[in-house]
Order: sequence, then C-alpha cells, then structure tokens
Amino acid sequence: MLNKEKEERNQLEFVSLEDLVPSDHILRKIDAAVDFTPIYDFVEDLYCPDNGRPSIDPVVLFKMVLIHHIFGIPSLRRTAEEVRANIYYRWFIGYTLNEETPHFSTLSYNFKHRYTSVVIEEIFYWILDEINKAGYLSPEAVFVDGTHIKANANIKKVVKKAVPQAARIYGEQLMEEINQDREEHGKRPFDGPKESEEKTVNESTTDPESGVFHKGEHKKCLAYTALTACDKNVYIMGMTMNPGNVHDSAAFDGLYDQVTKKFLEIQEVVMDAGFKTPWISKRVIDDGRIPVLPYTRPKGNKDFFKPGDFVYDEYYDCVICPENHVLSYSTTNRDGYEEFKSKSYICENCPSRKHCTNNAKGEKTVLKHIWSDYLEIAEDIRHTPEYKALYDKRKETIERVFADAKEKHAMRIYGFVK
Repeated sequence: MLNKEKEERNQLEFVSLEDLVPSDHILRKIDAAVDFTPIYDFVEDLYCPDNGRPSIDPVVLFKMVLIHHIFGIPSLRRTAEEVRANIYYRWFIGYTLNEETPHFSTLSYNFKHRYTSVVIEEIFYWILDEINKAGYLSPEAVFVDGTHIKANANIKKVVKKAVPQAARIYGEQLMEEINQDREEHGKRPFDGPKESEEKTVNESTTDPESGVFHKGEHKKCLAYTALTACDKNVYIMGMTMNPGNVHDSAAFDGLYDQVTKKFLEIQEVVMDAGFKTPWISKRVIDDGRIPVLPYTRPKGNKDFFKPGDFVYDEYYDCVICPENHVLSYSTTNRDGYEEFKSKSYICENCPSRKHCTNNAKGEKTVLKHIWSDYLEIAEDIRHTPEYKALYDKRKETIERVFADAKEKHAMRIYGFVK
C-alpha cells in the first residue's frame, strides 16, 4: 500500500533554536570557546554618535564573515542568503527565525568602508594572542611560502602602463658594500644607486591592484600572491597580499618584518627555493636566526660546467676553473656581483671550452655575489639532519594551510564576489 506523506508546511510549532543545533556542531564549539565581546572595543571609534538609526551589531557582521570562510561560501551575497535560510547560522549570530538578517550590501559596505585593514589586523592578532595564551602556538620555527590566488578580473581588460621599477629595500646597504669592495680592489666607487628604470606592465582596468601571473602550466591570469607564515601547529602568524607578478623573494621583507616584530622568539625560518637569495640569507642570519632552505638545481646549459665546478680561492682572490686555470678579478657590478674573467688566449685552445663558454671572445666570466658567504652558511645548515627534518614539515604546515584555504574556505577566487 502506497503511503503519501502529509504536507504540513503551514502548521505552527513552538520550537527553540537552542534545541535545534546539535551539541557537536562546529559553530556551537566556536561559540563556547571564543568570547567575541572584545570586537566592540576595536570598532567603537568607527561609529558616529547616536543619530536615531540603530546600527547592525558589529559582532554579527564579523560572525557572518567567519561563516563565509569556515564553510567556503563563494560570495557575501550567497553568505547572506545562507544565513537567512540556515537555522544553525541564525543561532550563531543570535537571530530568531522571524528576524530579518543583515542584507549582503550592509555586510559588504561595512567591510569596504568602515572596518579598515588596521582594525582587521588588530582582531587577527587578538585571536592569535588568545591562541598563544592557551599554549597552542609554537612560534620558534616559522614556515614561509606564497601562493597565487586568482583575482576576480578579466585578463582581456588590461592596459599597458609604464611604471618605475620598485627600489630594493636593501639597495643603500648593498651599494655601500659594493663601493667598499670596489675600493679594496682599487676600483673607483659608484656615484650612487642605479637610476630607477621604467618597465611596462599590464594593469587591470577592473582590479588595478592585481598583477598578471603566468608560470609553468598555469593559464595566464590576473592574480594576487598571498605570502603567508605559519607555525608547526598550522596557525597562521602573518600574511601579506601582493600583486601576482611580484616574486616571493621580493615580497619577503614585508612579511618577515611583520612576524618578527610580533614574535621575538622565532629561531628558524623555513622557506622553499624561491627565497634562496643572498639578501634573504644575510638578513635572517644577521638577525641571529637560522634560514632553513632546500637544495637548488643549477640553472643554465646542461652541457656546461656547473657553478660549483669553479672554485673560489679566498687567499689569492681568484677563481680556479676545472682545467686548473686562473680567472682573475675584473670588477664588481652594480648588482653586487664580483666578476672573474679568464684570459682569452688560454681559453682559445682549452680542450674543455665547449663545456665552459660560447663567448665570441673566448672568455669565461664567473660571478660571485659579495654576500655569497651567507648562501654557503645556508648550504651547511641544509645538510644538518635536524633541519632536514624541519624542512620536511613544510608539507604538513604551510602547504596544508594553502590547500585548506583553497579547497575548504573559498580562497581560489580572491576577495568577496559581490
């Protein structure tokens, strides 16, 4: 016998939201563990005196954004719709079944015009401090990496624009040491830093702050680079957002300053090969910290000698080639590289020339950065079993952060899709 369920949609019932939310639901756990009232102190100065129009509770707005990210909802408009329809979300923000929940435009407007990046950062570090006080944070080793997040902008809507190249943060220090090195070799010092050159970039007309990203098999697109630092327990300790065409090593200093000022107890900085530069190694080591970096495969012609085949003789300040010939110091260029050049009359008849250089003059030039000693220290650290094991934890920490952010928290598209 066929049973047909009765449709009782119009039946009135007395229910309590408290009874409808399961005891093991994640929002109930968050509500029990976190006291959201400090948010009022952070935003108090952002509201005008009483003008007769009651404002939306700021804690409600922040809870809605929390729902947006925890459950990976792709846009604020969709988040507002889900909050209106979902009894668990209503319970979390403190709204009854009959109350009108905040409109998505209210949510969007407040986070665009009222809650500044300073306020968001204060709230972020307040949460991080609470985690630290509870004993869950382990800031001694910090894992740093960057990931690209696609911008919500059309790659076809770009204009070409000439912009000055950004000055390197360490430019003055580098030039000072370059001139010192040149003087020690009897060379005239440079008058000053190299004049800033212009470069042509494609700027989005929709989202000018993004940058064109194209690497490997990735499709060319407008994107952002999210440079992030976390601890071994996968708690994010800091993050900077940069245009997608900015290399990780160029954006490193901003993030490094952010996390080291907040966490003085950082001892090791674990990074991938993209951060293996003379400046980053020098900065971390000079600060009394340990850079943990991986092996990097030599670049260039695979049929040529590798850079490691040329040995620097510190006593005589020269380079010895694989055929035991001397490459003498020539100059130190503006980029901080000492140039060692061979004698063309020696290289002309060298049996290994085809594996060394295809220079028309028959000269071989070897470059050595004035901060290369720091890279050698980083290489020595790399071979230590303790730091090998620490580097292997990247896949469990920073790479896990990016995977979860993109798969679970709707971070494949940057920002709020309105």
